[in-house]
Amino acid sequence: MPINEQIALVGKLAPNFSGTAVFDQEFQKIQLSDYRGKYLVLFYPLNFTFVCPTEITSFSDEYYKFKELNTEILGVSIDSEYSHLAWIQTERDNGGLGDLNYPLLSDLTKTISHNYQVLTDEGIALRGLFIIDKEGLVQYSTINNLEFGRSVDETLRVLQAIQYIQNNPDEVCPANWQPGDKTMTSDPVKSKEYFQAI
Repeated sequence: MPINEQIALVGKLAPNFSGTAVFDQEFQKIQLSDYRGKYLVLFYPLNFTFVCPTEITSFSDEYYKFKELNTEILGVSIDSEYSHLAWIQTERDNGGLGDLNYPLLSDLTKTISHNYQVLTDEGIALRGLFIIDKEGLVQYSTINNLEFGRSVDETLRVLQAIQYIQNNPDEVCPANWQPGDKTMTSDPVKSKEYFQAI
């Protein structure tokens, strides 16, 4: 599907996928259903580029913050599992990844990239990032152009907001909300309490 014909995935069941990933320097089969009951941060790098290793290693370094929130991370690219393995076996100071705390999944057929609507007409996957909830619904998506990276801190903040409103369905999180901040009641009258407080 061309990028200009995208249909928003947010609020819908995440497109199913399966394939071969590299984790702990071994190949393993992974499918979306493996993550049911947990939150999943799914994002798309492209191997051996300049921005991608900074994103992949940053998410790996912060992995346990996500793990504490019942969340797994999965990197996907249109490269092969062999390319993933070679990149992981390359040390960080040489532009590689080193060992990661989450798997890298191969999308060599570009089916996942197509289904998640990040594949350009030229066959390159843009920097898509998706947060999928415990029920398999896409709660958040963002797509960047290739030249600039995504924020691990912002991804974590959005995940915390998603989990908060799912646990407190009568509330909504205002702009720049952080855990512990005041929320609003999803009501035209009661919401005024928030605006009066600030």
